[in-house]
Amino acid sequence: MTDTPFDPSRDGAQMSFDGRMSYGDYLQIDRILGAQHCLTDAHDELLFIIQHQTSELWMRLALHELDAARRCLDDDRAPEAFKMLARVARIFEQLNSAWDVLRTMTPSDYSRFRDDLGQSSGFQSWQYRLIEFAVGNRNQAMLKPHAHRPDILARLQAELARPSLYDAALAHVARLGLPVPLAILTRDPSHSWTADDGVRAMWEQVYRDPARHWQAYELAEKLVDFEDYFRRWRFNHVTTVERVIGFKRGTGGTSGVSYLRRMLEVQLFPELWQVRTTL
Repeated sequence: MTDTPFDPSRDGAQMSFDGRMSYGDYLQIDRILGAQHCLTDAHDELLFIIQHQTSELWMRLALHELDAARRCLDDDRAPEAFKMLARVARIFEQLNSAWDVLRTMTPSDYSRFRDDLGQSSGFQSWQYRLIEFAVGNRNQAMLKPHAHRPDILARLQAELARPSLYDAALAHVARLGLPVPLAILTRDPSHSWTADDGVRAMWEQVYRDPARHWQAYELAEKLVDFEDYFRRWRFNHVTTVERVIGFKRGTGGTSGVSYLRRMLEVQLFPELWQVRTTL
């Protein structure tokens, strides 16, 4: 034992960064840590800002992975897509854990700065809207909150013109020889998904003989895994909002908890849930 503090440079650590890239330089830490601008002196406002900023960073990564997963499915590189879809599910697991931190904020804490938010609301997150569009919940009415930003509106409209994750998955399994209805393969991808008996019957065939249809079976389970975590995220959102503001209207004008509960009923891949009953 020695009382002399350990010097990392003796172990090869780089200690001088004059003119060289450092950790902070690479990650642009100064810009990130300089992006929290509280409007009040309320203690919990910083928590509120960081919660939402970090969520947006995780959503950016989710979009990156969803985009790549669809491209892999389009090229019939399913095993690569599986890894990306597994990562998206874990991203939503991380987002779920973040609600636990926000729930430490009480109604009294939030009321100290809520009025200063104006009409700003997570309802207006264009990245969240892109995720919903990417995975198939394509409500074109949700373009309206972004009409004031032509650049963002163009991104959302471009997403609506592209086949969703579920469309890409069904096209892939059709190329594997499974009986996906032609009407599904040629449908207008800009519309939200409507449950189809032919698609359910196709998935039932897969689940009745997974060994024969292993790649389609694994893809189906990756989709269910993602939607499972996505549903949990929505549910935790509802309970957090109810815990903090009760049944007040949201800052963005929605009915708050009532609106969020309605969103819990939306199924992204309904046939994959229906098949559990019909097997």
